[in-house]
Amino acid sequence: MQRIFNRTSELKKRRTLRANLTVEEKIFWEQLRNKKLNGCRFRRQCSIGPYVVDFYCSSIKLAIEIDGGVHDCGSAKEYDKNRDEFIRSLGINLIRFSNEDIRRNLDVVIKMLQGVK
Repeated sequence: MQRIFNRTSELKKRRTLRANLTVEEKIFWEQLRNKKLNGCRFRRQCSIGPYVVDFYCSSIKLAIEIDGGVHDCGSAKEYDKNRDEFIRSLGINLIRFSNEDIRRNLDVVIKMLQGVK
């Protein structure tokens, strides 16, 4: 059986992404780390198949993406669509927030996620 989560082939990519978090990802990580959100353990830059999501909690099958402007261009939209379909096909709930949401509405984002089980 092929491994789906955190495959060795994606290790270097995950490490690079973790070392280069955006400001918004760092802010959001502080709200998730050490089981601060609903007592759930989240991982940063977790690979699911050939894709890497910003944050993932396996116990509630929740992936969270923090999107910057790069996600607005045509090729990125298609890539995101394919990635989202793949991740959702595994029964994982995927939620996207914009950098703007994190900067301006972090409290609202956290309250919304507190309702996710």
